[in-house]
Amino acid sequence: MSSSPQLDQRAAGVLLHPTSLPGGHGSGDLGPAADKFVDWLSAAEQRWWQMLPVGPADTSGSPYNGDSAFAGNALLISPEGLAEMGLLTRREAKPPFASTAKVNYPRASHHRRKLLRLAFTRCTTAYKRQIEKFRAQHAAWLDDYALFAALRWAHDLRPWWEWDLPIRKRQKRALAAARKELAEDTAFHVFEQWLFDRQWNALRKRCAAADVGLIGDLPIFVAHDSADVWANRKLFDLNTDGTAKTISGVPPDLFSKTGQLWGHPLYRWNTHAADGYAWWTARLARTFAQFDAVRIDHFLGFNRFWATPGKHKTAMKGRWKPGPGGAFFTAVEKKLGKLPIIAEDLGILTPEAEALRDKFAFPGMRVLQFAFGDDDSYHAPHRHVPCGVSYTGTHDNHTARGWYAAASAGEKKRLRDYAGATRATVAWDLVRASAGSPARLAVAPAQDILELPGSARMNVPGTTEGNWRWRLTPDQLNGRIAAKLRRLTRLTGRALGS
Repeated sequence: MSSSPQLDQRAAGVLLHPTSLPGGHGSGDLGPAADKFVDWLSAAEQRWWQMLPVGPADTSGSPYNGDSAFAGNALLISPEGLAEMGLLTRREAKPPFASTAKVNYPRASHHRRKLLRLAFTRCTTAYKRQIEKFRAQHAAWLDDYALFAALRWAHDLRPWWEWDLPIRKRQKRALAAARKELAEDTAFHVFEQWLFDRQWNALRKRCAAADVGLIGDLPIFVAHDSADVWANRKLFDLNTDGTAKTISGVPPDLFSKTGQLWGHPLYRWNTHAADGYAWWTARLARTFAQFDAVRIDHFLGFNRFWATPGKHKTAMKGRWKPGPGGAFFTAVEKKLGKLPIIAEDLGILTPEAEALRDKFAFPGMRVLQFAFGDDDSYHAPHRHVPCGVSYTGTHDNHTARGWYAAASAGEKKRLRDYAGATRATVAWDLVRASAGSPARLAVAPAQDILELPGSARMNVPGTTEGNWRWRLTPDQLNGRIAAKLRRLTRLTGRALGS
């Protein structure tokens, strides 16, 4: 097995979430298309595959609002992989749908859940022994998650603070009764997590053998309706009935007169500090067992965060509160060692937040779609720093072509003067500018490498419909595109061994 790439090496990568891979099971997964993508990355001499969070997604498909900070997304389990294990027949695992350009989450979830339930009934004694070993190794989070998932289905997916009081408050008798009554469903959710872990580890080994590192994404906050909050209420700022006392968001600004409410319950950081950030340490340990490097979403929240009363409908009457700061990262690194973290530092980057990032030598982010609003933008390619990551755009941005279509006349002129970009060439011009920047790592979304229009956008922040659905079509990332990207990677000194 080859050594994993490091963030201090000059390299390039591609941003693509596994659900965006092609295939006929309704959504992308960890199966054959993932293996093919790793081969494509290797052919293009890309050393990093960056993706979004791989935990359970909510019903809209958002990977940033799932019901566990530790579990894997069962939607990513490959039916073909289940056939290789003998848990499905080849016919049962055969893709029933055409490889659509958009994920249909309800259809994909229903189809995959049926296959997983069928596979569960065929679990052999040998596999059951492996599952019990996995369960014992991960009991600290898995027991609560599996029971929580079973309880959610038993309560018709109602949020946990609407459950009966004894189970909501995790009274011992109520928990014991639920474990007995829902033993079969709980075992099924453990089975799902074992399968995810098994397939994930196989993908990780394949990536390592191809000299491709995996970059994960860790949201700073967790969903209110999650196993983590239900099982660890003292760590979150909740009312006695389980509702959120304060919630996450950002204050009013030029983009929103009322600010943004994200809705996550905020942390009781003093409580976390009192036990040495044990929950966070376990969360990071789990994440770094899966990835070679991790982008922490909303890194600025470790410096300060906007707290809004939970009953408010807008973020206007919130206030800034201090985050845990350097004490958090000092405590965590003392237990886990130096962590390869990418700090998502987009937004209002205060001097204090910048100092926190730099104290621990975490690379920050520079995004070219923000680079041409004035003549000396912080995000302009020539102003990128070696300890940083250059992006053409992120999952929250438009595609490069979509951005250009909506850009101001001034932005278009600056981009034309800077890179000679036109409407027809803008996507590749931004990929080239990012690759040539001083930043050690340059990452481009697959949509920009393919020069796709705005219809291929992954997410529109502040909206809840129609996001997270974009997918590649089969053979879209072909040998010609790999050769083109490989040539640029070599020219800009980002290829393996450059």
